[in-house]
Amino acid sequence: MPRIYLSPSTQEWNGYVTGGSEEDHMNLLADALTPYLLSCAIQFRRNTPDMTAASSIRQANEGKYDFYLALHSNASGEGHYGENRGIVAFYYPGSEGGERAAELIVRNLRSVYPLPAMVRVQSTTSLGEVRLPEAPAVLAEIGYHDNAADAAWLETHMDAAAQALARALTEWFGIPFVWPEGIRWGTVDAGGEALNLRALPSSEGTVVTRIPTGGTVEIRGEWQGWYVVRYGVWTGYAASAYILMA
Repeated sequence: MPRIYLSPSTQEWNGYVTGGSEEDHMNLLADALTPYLLSCAIQFRRNTPDMTAASSIRQANEGKYDFYLALHSNASGEGHYGENRGIVAFYYPGSEGGERAAELIVRNLRSVYPLPAMVRVQSTTSLGEVRLPEAPAVLAEIGYHDNAADAAWLETHMDAAAQALARALTEWFGIPFVWPEGIRWGTVDAGGEALNLRALPSSEGTVVTRIPTGGTVEIRGEWQGWYVVRYGVWTGYAASAYILMA
């Protein structure tokens, strides 16, 4: 199943014009993104506020992740405080996966940001969080924290921004976007047989593991006759017809 490393900003010194910091707001955005990752069967590891960008990259490179997503906000710079607006998705030049992900992120964020023409993709060699991760990486700077309109937009559109990011990720991984419905529990009833847990919601999907009849699963979402479930350390898709709700 897809595995990403999620790295909200640890820059507590970058203040929002509306209050709070870049670290605060990007962690709130990561919080809003989490239910979508769970319902869409995207496994993730997330950094912590006491870490740095460098330690986040090191931690990500110690694991086997398919994608690295860094969440940040921007600033206009000295002498231009509050003048700029917009969203930039950065990727490392030559990274086909990073470029494609950046384009998908931009396309989806354009649908929710009030100034879509100011949402763009940009390559860079100067940002460690796109240059150093072993996995394809994007650093998304979502709005300007020194611009009152951008700060207010993010604070009132956290869920919309999170959903846009999740939709981009599901497109990148080639899996369906599944609405979060809260965590439910179910029991496998496959007539005494084991139930296949698959990497895709299809009878052709790779079997991740097999769940015995009577096994308890955590249900995270539902899509066209399939449940997104977690069973032990595995996450995947199981046919809903063979799972009884607890």
